Formats: sequence, structure tokens, C-alpha cells
Amino acid sequence: MRNYSIMSKLSRKKFFSGLAGGIIATPFLIKALSDDAYAQKSDTLQTTYEKKHIWKMVTTWPPNFPILGEACNLISKWVYEMSGGRLEIKVYGAGELVPALEVFDAVKDGAAELGNGCSYYWAGKIPAAQFFATVPFGMNAQQMNAWLTSGGGIKLWQELYADYNLVPFPVGNSGYQMGGWFNKEINTIDDFKGLKMRMPGLGGKVIEKAGASPVLIAGSEIYTSLERGIIDATEWLGPFHDYKMGFHQIAKYYYVNGWHEPGTNLEGLVNKEKFEELTPDLQAILKCAMLRANHWVLSECETQNSIFLQKIMEEENVKLRYYSKDILETMRSFSEEVIQDLIAKDAKSKKIYASYKKFAADAKQWAEISEKQYYQSIMS
Repeated sequence: MRNYSIMSKLSRKKFFSGLAGGIIATPFLIKALSDDAYAQKSDTLQTTYEKKHIWKMVTTWPPNFPILGEACNLISKWVYEMSGGRLEIKVYGAGELVPALEVFDAVKDGAAELGNGCSYYWAGKIPAAQFFATVPFGMNAQQMNAWLTSGGGIKLWQELYADYNLVPFPVGNSGYQMGGWFNKEINTIDDFKGLKMRMPGLGGKVIEKAGASPVLIAGSEIYTSLERGIIDATEWLGPFHDYKMGFHQIAKYYYVNGWHEPGTNLEGLVNKEKFEELTPDLQAILKCAMLRANHWVLSECETQNSIFLQKIMEEENVKLRYYSKDILETMRSFSEEVIQDLIAKDAKSKKIYASYKKFAADAKQWAEISEKQYYQSIMS
């Protein structure tokens, strides 16, 4: 017992001595380990933030198409500059990588990280997407921007596209569009019967009710289709783009009342998985570039349309035509029927249109005592 007791005391002394040394050493050990872990984490973060991304953007516009295609090039330029070259975007016009009307699927499936177009092109896949482009007799450009930015529109849009692995953003607005080019005068609603007209979205459904046949073709194919008689009429954008397309050379009548597209929002599509792989600063840079494009496109359209309206009338001797009040009232009635048919069949369309309609009603009330009064005063 005595020997055991002595050994126990020695063992206990050795044990506590070792323990004390361990306690003293532990903070230094922890610090060493934490410094190493921090260094590894810093290296990882540095590698992540130094990683270069090379993306593809596919568009529905012809290569380098004025304003709309140029905006895509500018987005690429701005992103490259702001990211210090960490995010590089190669822009492909319609047909260079994928056909114009296959942009949605290309981005959804990851064949390209980015897309640029207009949401009514995908009406066959997502009927509700049309409300994020334009609505006949609906909101103008500034009202659409307000609804998307401050009225909950962008949230509804992102919810709609979430199931398709896509994140949408507004990247421009064409502003008010012209009524279209025709090879015959449109004096009554009956003059639409049998007419083959290029018109996408809800507007196409409206003229279908009037007896016309809406045709969806890419912008690059419109001139040839009109020239060869594949279509009898077309709408496109405004005086600037219409002049550049040369429609005045092959169509006689240019109608003013763009009831079908009072302010058409253009969209940027981002593959959701690829977007989430970006660091937060690159995500913010991409968002900022598209927001800047949203402002630039509308500003440029307004500027050029005002210049080319004069050019197209004075130099090309184009005579403007106006739809009659009866035609417009009938089209408005047909438009309401088209929308009611759509929301009756599609719950997502119903939800989105409820938001759109409420915002539009409030915007109209404000416009009645602001914009309308102002325009009436300067026109008198």
C-alpha cells in the first residue's frame, strides 16, 4: 500500500505537471491552428475573388442591331470594366450561336449564361410572361418601369421564371411603338380580315379576333417576309428602327396608333445556377450594368425616334395614317376579351395581371392630372 501510494503521488504529480504544461501550451496551439485556418480561408477567398468568368450572351436581335443589340454590347463592356476583367461576356446576335426564338431555352439549359430579348416571345411556353413585356392599351414605359421596380412586378417576374432556372431583369424599354406598316389602307375593322401581320404577344391575339393572322418571326426576317408577300403588314418599333429596316421602301402606309405596345419592356435572362456561382460583388455589377442599360435604351429610343420621325416624313415622303376611333374602340374591346380568356385559363396570369391592373389603374388616375394635363396645355 505504501509503495502504491508513493507511486500514485508521483503519477499524480507528473499528470498535473503535464496538464499544466498543456494548458499553458493550448492557447498558442489554438492560435497557430486558427492562423493556419484563416490563411487557408483567405487563400480560398482570394482564389474565389480572382477567378475569371467567361460568359456567353445570346440575343433575339440581329448582330450589333441599333440600340437593342448595342445595349447588349454595352452591358458586356460595362461589366468588364466594373469587374476589372473578372467577368467577361461574349455577345452573340440572333443566329450566331442559337436562333433568335431559342434564346430562352439556351439560357435555361445552360448553353449560354445570359440572354437578351422580350418576354412575349416565350408566350407559348409561359403565357404569363407576356405581362412583363407589354399589354395592349396598357402602361407606358415609365409606368412599366415603376411597376417593375417599385410596384412588386420584378418579384412576380422572378417567381414566374424560378421554375425555369432563370433570373429575369429589365434591360430597356422601347417606349411607345408605332401602329405598323401596311400595303393597304385600314379604314374599318373589317380591313384586318385575312391580313397576315407580324405581331407578337397579346397584340397578336387581339388582331386574330379581328380576323387577321398574327405571324411571329424574328426581326432579321421581317423585311424579306414583307417584300415577298409572306406577310401583308408588320409592326416593329418606332421611326428610327423602322427607317433602318427600310420598311418605307416596300410598304405604303405607316400607321401611328401603337395601341398594341404602348411601352415594351425588354428582358435580360440569367441562368440561375451560373448567377449564384458569382461572388456577391459580381452579381451586383451585373445587376448594375443591366439597370444602366434599362435607362440607356429608353433614352436612346426617345432621342432617335424624334430625329427619324422628321427624316422618314420629309426625306422619304412617308404619309402617316391614323386608325379611326371605331377601330381603336373595337381593338380595346378585343384586348379585354383576350386578357380575360388568358387569366381564366392560367392561374399565374391571373395573379400577375391583378397586380398589373391595380398598378395601372392608380398610374392612370395620377396621369390624368399630371401628364395628360401637361400635354393638353402644350398642345393647345
